[in-house]
Amino acid sequence: MSDNIYGLFEKSAAASPDAPALRCGGKTLSFRELESDCRALAAGLAAAGVKPGHRAILLAPPESDFFALAFALFRAGAVVVLVDPGMGMENVARCIETARPDAFVGSVKAHLGRLTGRWGKDTLKTLVTTGPRILRSEMQLDYIRSLGKNAPSPSAPCGETAAIMFTSGATGRPKGAVYTHSMLYTQAGLLAERFAIKPGEVSVATFPLFGLFDLALGQTLVIPAMDTTKPAKADPEEIIRCINENKAAQLFGSPALLETLSRHAAPLGIKLPSLKRVISCGAPLYPELVERMRALLPENVVFTTPYGATEALPVSAITASEILSDTGKQAAQGMGICVGLPWTPAQVELIQISDEPIAQWSDSLRAAPGQPGEVAVRGPMVSREYFGLEKETAYAKIPCGDGTFFHRMGDIGRLDDKGRLWFWGRKAHRVRAGQGDMFTVPCEGVFNAHKSVRRTALVGVGEPGKQVPVLCVELEQGVQPTEALKGELLDMGAKFQSTASIKRILFHPSFPVDPRHNSKIFRDRLAAWAASELSRGLAQ
Repeated sequence: MSDNIYGLFEKSAAASPDAPALRCGGKTLSFRELESDCRALAAGLAAAGVKPGHRAILLAPPESDFFALAFALFRAGAVVVLVDPGMGMENVARCIETARPDAFVGSVKAHLGRLTGRWGKDTLKTLVTTGPRILRSEMQLDYIRSLGKNAPSPSAPCGETAAIMFTSGATGRPKGAVYTHSMLYTQAGLLAERFAIKPGEVSVATFPLFGLFDLALGQTLVIPAMDTTKPAKADPEEIIRCINENKAAQLFGSPALLETLSRHAAPLGIKLPSLKRVISCGAPLYPELVERMRALLPENVVFTTPYGATEALPVSAITASEILSDTGKQAAQGMGICVGLPWTPAQVELIQISDEPIAQWSDSLRAAPGQPGEVAVRGPMVSREYFGLEKETAYAKIPCGDGTFFHRMGDIGRLDDKGRLWFWGRKAHRVRAGQGDMFTVPCEGVFNAHKSVRRTALVGVGEPGKQVPVLCVELEQGVQPTEALKGELLDMGAKFQSTASIKRILFHPSFPVDPRHNSKIFRDRLAAWAASELSRGLAQ
């Protein structure tokens, strides 16, 4: 079975065994060394009790051992369960409880959390630590490698399920999207084709999953010294060093990381001349950020933001050039954020907005032409189910008569006359006002155009159907909230029908955001804060 991500990695290693595969913490591993380590670890894990189909939590920092273990688990036929530690102990515990893991492979810190929280106490059979042991029942990596020296290495993944990837939990409970080997293989192929990725290029990846694709496609993966759960707090000088010292062709990072990088580098005139492409995921790119990043980049660089979700990626994509020349200007006029044309073979439909499950696909579900609707997508890059969550799966998936299905993205959007998708915000975040639903992103785009505003968030206070729209505003650093500034924002909103009803504005010091990308705003927390402020009479 070669149509899997491990098979791609194995082919890349065979094609260029002596090429550098991974640079991390001052250490460089060739593809030969990394693939040999994967084989030994796979054999050792199998000898230690990890069987094909076993679900294995992998909870360790994205360093060399992380990537070796991920590929080793794939080779051993295990189902790799990835949980973002930045989502907090309570959510991590929920994810592990849902996954019912057979094995736990993690750092000392992760095992301390496992012991304290009693994670997986009823299901775990195999415990592996990437550091010193806490308990005698844990096996260290050197021991796993020693087991693998004299044991036959599993030849390839033998089950259809490859991984369980948990969502960030930005709009509710984190859910484990089931990834098949064919799904990961398709995603890697789409990335390679769209961006003309060539083996031997250097990639700086600040998100672990993307690093697996880099290695599978034969790129040299450079891991910066940073906490990947807090990309907004990454040291921009470290990112610059990794790019320029390694002559990186590719940078992958969330808008929050690019924000930190560009705000530091642009005023200093720093350039990143080796980059051929910049890929950003996790949240929309705004024109101001694109402008700052373009100042760092060569003229011919491909700067793209794909749209999608943990359950479905990629769905569409748009380039920075198109944002600057066309769609970014419309965002300031309340039109939403364009996320580009659907990425073949993704099929994108807009369906009528509903909070109920849908038992069967029908053409009658489609929203009226020109009207906003909930985004639904079908294609080989889409996860079929959430692991262990039948109710959530039934709500998110729409079965089709031919055995395929649509995934409900939970996003509101519209399609323009060019077939491009425009993002209007999360369905769960729409404000249910008396005059009708108000959608967050088109409204916020109007106010985000103010030079003193860093970002805004529209929330509703009160009973759905009678909610009061409140605009929460985070200002640029050094800007003080004033009544005059509030008046300017109200005047901006009054110019557009979609924002004219927004009469209450609150300044917030720093929005709560998701841990994975540091870009998705926790609007439920802001709504609760706004309700408290309104009750105290602090909003206009």
